[in-house]
Amino acid sequence: MNSKEMADKAALKELIDRVSMLADKKEVHAQVQLFAENATSETFAGGTLILGLKGRKAMETAFVDFLKNFNTVYHFNGQQQVTINGDNATGTSYCMITLIGMENGKKMKTTIGAVYQDEYVYENNRWLIAKRTGNFEWQEKQEVVQ
Repeated sequence: MNSKEMADKAALKELIDRVSMLADKKEVHAQVQLFAENATSETFAGGTLILGLKGRKAMETAFVDFLKNFNTVYHFNGQQQVTINGDNATGTSYCMITLIGMENGKKMKTTIGAVYQDEYVYENNRWLIAKRTGNFEWQEKQEVVQ
């Protein structure tokens, strides 16, 4: 692996981590700037499409609406594998998502095991997500008892 490929792989790992960290802080406007202008995002649960979005504006609206229901948002990124082909790349990354919010008067924690299939594009001297397909492989919900 040459030094450019190593630098690109590090930049792509940082991109995915930044997307997650901005979601955790609910800094959605900054988060969607890490997607290409006309990027698409599709989320599947149990093989069923539950959310399909195109473009930063649609993503920002949907992400803000979703995150408002949670007091705590926490992404833990794990394995990532990328293949780079010039100014384009593809990748798979694993993520454990924890969401804590009130539901029917109870503090509830939802934990999701997600696998993301991403397509990236290098434009204006930076990597961006051009397409993200999220597969929520499993989900667990439980009451938070303190």
